[in-house]
Amino acid sequence: MATNPTVTIKQPMWQTIVLFSLGFWLSACLLLDLVILPSMYAAGMMNAAGFASAGYLLFGMFNRIELLCAALVLTGILTVVKRHQLNPQWTIPAIILSVILLFIVLIDTYGLTPQMSALAMQLNVFEPVQGIPSGMNQMQQGYWLLELFKLGSSGILLSWMYRNQQQRLAS
Repeated sequence: MATNPTVTIKQPMWQTIVLFSLGFWLSACLLLDLVILPSMYAAGMMNAAGFASAGYLLFGMFNRIELLCAALVLTGILTVVKRHQLNPQWTIPAIILSVILLFIVLIDTYGLTPQMSALAMQLNVFEPVQGIPSGMNQMQQGYWLLELFKLGSSGILLSWMYRNQQQRLAS
C-alpha cells in the first residue's frame, strides 16, 4: 500500500477555541448584566410574583452555558500550556485565572443562584408580594463582586491569548 506523504492530520487549534469561548462568554455576561437585568429591573419585573422562578430558569440556563465555557477555557489553556504554545510568563497566571473562573461559575451555579431563588420564592400564592427578602442584598453584592472579578479575569485571559496568538502567527 502506498501512502500519501502530503496528507497531514490537523491538530485542533486550542488557542482559537479559548479565544472564541472567552469572547462568547464575556459578551454574554455583558449582555446579561448590562442589558437584560437592567431592563427587567426597569420594567418592574423584580417585584412580580413569578420573578424568582423566572430568574432561576434564566440564570440556571445561563450558568450551565457558563460552566461549558469555563470548562472549555480551562481545557484549552491546559492544552496550550502542555504544548508549550503559551508565553512562559503567562503560563502559571493563566492556569490560576482559568481555575478561579471555573470556581466562580461553580459558586454561581450551585451556590448563589439556588440560594437567591429560594430566598425570593413566594410559597403562599394568596399572600401579597413582599419586598426584597432580608439577606438578598448581601447575596446580590457577593454576586456582583464575583461578576466583576469574572469579567476582569476573562478580559485579561482574552487579551493574553490574543497577544499570544498574534505572536505565534508573526513568528
